[in-house]
Amino acid sequence: MEASVILPILKKKLAFLSGGKDRRSGLILTIPLCLEQTNMDELSVTLDYLLSIPSEKCKARGFTVIVDGRKSQWNVVKTVVLMLQNVVPAEVSLVCVVKPDEFWDKKVTHFCFWKEKDRLGFEVILVSANKLTRYIEPCQLTEDFGGSLTYDHMDWLNKRLVFEKFTKESTSLLDELALINNGSDKGNQEKERSVDLNFLPSVDPETVLQTGHELLSELQQRRFNGSDGGVSWSPMDDELLAQPQVMKLLDSLREQYTRYQEVCRQRSKRTQLEEIQQKVMQVVNWLEGPGSEQLRASGGLEDSIRASQALQQKHEEIESQHSEWFAVYVELNQQIAALLNAGDEEDLVELKSLQQQLSDVCYRQASQLEFRQNLLQAALEFHGVAQDLSQQLDGLLGMLCVDVAPADGASIQQTLKLLEEKLKSVDVGLQGLREKGQGLLDQISNQASWAYGKDVTIENKENVDHIQGVMEDMQLRKQRCEDMVDVRRLKMLQMVQLFKCEEDAAQAVEWLSELLDALLKTHIRLGDDAQETKVLLEKHRKFVDVAQSTYDYGRQLLQATVVLCQSLRCTSRSSGDTLPRLNRVWKQFTIASEERVHRLEMAVAFHSNAEKILQDCPEEPEAINDEEQFDEIEAVGKSLLDRLTVPVVYPDGTEQYFGSPSDMASTAEHIRDRMKLVGLKRQQLRHPEMMTTES
Repeated sequence: MEASVILPILKKKLAFLSGGKDRRSGLILTIPLCLEQTNMDELSVTLDYLLSIPSEKCKARGFTVIVDGRKSQWNVVKTVVLMLQNVVPAEVSLVCVVKPDEFWDKKVTHFCFWKEKDRLGFEVILVSANKLTRYIEPCQLTEDFGGSLTYDHMDWLNKRLVFEKFTKESTSLLDELALINNGSDKGNQEKERSVDLNFLPSVDPETVLQTGHELLSELQQRRFNGSDGGVSWSPMDDELLAQPQVMKLLDSLREQYTRYQEVCRQRSKRTQLEEIQQKVMQVVNWLEGPGSEQLRASGGLEDSIRASQALQQKHEEIESQHSEWFAVYVELNQQIAALLNAGDEEDLVELKSLQQQLSDVCYRQASQLEFRQNLLQAALEFHGVAQDLSQQLDGLLGMLCVDVAPADGASIQQTLKLLEEKLKSVDVGLQGLREKGQGLLDQISNQASWAYGKDVTIENKENVDHIQGVMEDMQLRKQRCEDMVDVRRLKMLQMVQLFKCEEDAAQAVEWLSELLDALLKTHIRLGDDAQETKVLLEKHRKFVDVAQSTYDYGRQLLQATVVLCQSLRCTSRSSGDTLPRLNRVWKQFTIASEERVHRLEMAVAFHSNAEKILQDCPEEPEAINDEEQFDEIEAVGKSLLDRLTVPVVYPDGTEQYFGSPSDMASTAEHIRDRMKLVGLKRQQLRHPEMMTTES
């Protein structure tokens, strides 16, 4: 009976061999009853199958049956116990009925077991789950009964299915391999016999062997669990699943499969040699015939990149056809090498001859294809570089033919940089063209040795003349562009200088305007005494010198722009407004500066005269009567005060004051204070007795 036939019944787990053993080393058979009604026929089938697994030696030690009745009725338990008499009467030594917590009627159960004891032939005991260890060690009980033995029913069932499948397949395969090997031995004398496809095994021997090794590995595994100090193992041990049987089958399979492989190798070798001879001749005949003719018909070069591309595409089609035959050559060469390594002396000479003939033809044809491909690739690269260089020269010439009208110096610099980059790119392109052309000429000169039986002298001369003509034409075009670039470079540098002069001239106007603004807003003070005023006057003269230099610098720049514009035959953008602006600002600065000088000079005269009078020196009689000096100081002071209130008037009629009103008021207040001191001094000189009395 096979497990696959009764698989649905076995999945119900009506009974199982957990792998545990009683104290007599007998196997433990467990029958877990459930709340639902147990099908006795299915249970009987399950027991028959389980009891067919152990060996006779193992059966002789007897079974201990655990009937788990905790979830069942007493009448079902009784039926199962009585059924054991019919299924396994000789093998059962003890039946342990695990009773539920709510015990059945003690009298009924005791009476029934006592009544049937002699007739059953084995002892039946009722025991609670926690008392079961009195008869069986805990490490031999499953977790359902408080033991530590691990049991997975589906895992056991799956392994059992694999075992039975392997046993069935391996036995059938052994018969088939024996038939094939024996038939081959009888037919070895007939060397011309072809392979009989009917002699192939029905299953893959490698797969069966792999399955057997995996199964044997599973059977040999032990599962240790040291958490409680006990040991448990898989129920599929050597007693349950017969490891020796698997090992014996594997040994027989390996022996027969080795013989089978040798038979197949010999047959395959004979057939392979015949096929190789046929394929070698096919390859040689095509390469020496249609293949060589294609190469002879496709000779020559073209004079443009498009035509060269078309010619290369045609050659790639030829290569594609050759590649198919070269692939056959590689495969044949590998096959011949494998046969040579086999070392059969009777075939060595023929195989080496075929290999040499095939290699000579293929290498010769491959060399011709490679040379032709390199020649076409060199021609395509040469024409590609020539086309790129021609486009670069056209672009450079177009750039040179357009008049330069940049907006500022930066754009001119960028345009000049772009021009230099384009010229450098042309130089690199021309150098690359020379290198490609020389390489192509060298290959053309070597083409005679690969002429495929045709005269290529005239054809080569035309190609050489065309290549040299292209290189000379590109050299002339490049020289013309270089001459034009030199002229354009000079013009653009002059334009850069022109823009620079214009920008600097405008900057000079800005600087002069800033100086004028500083003069009017910060050059305000007239000094507290004559010495300070003289220092301010000297600083002002230096300030004016700076402004004069700025003005002269701007004039020189504008004169330079005029000269550059005449050279470039263009109109300066700044010639219309920069010079008038420069002159206008300078005129305003000159007027403001002169006014500043007048005020400082008046302040020097005022402070000098006032300081002479106010000095503490012996009184001179002639000074007492000198009223003119006091009048002069007063007049200068009033004139200076009046001048502080007068604005600077420019030629265009605009007015501008020095500093703010508060600044002017502060300066005027200081002058008035000094005038008051002079007035007091004058009174002292007129009425000395009054001053004495007061003192």
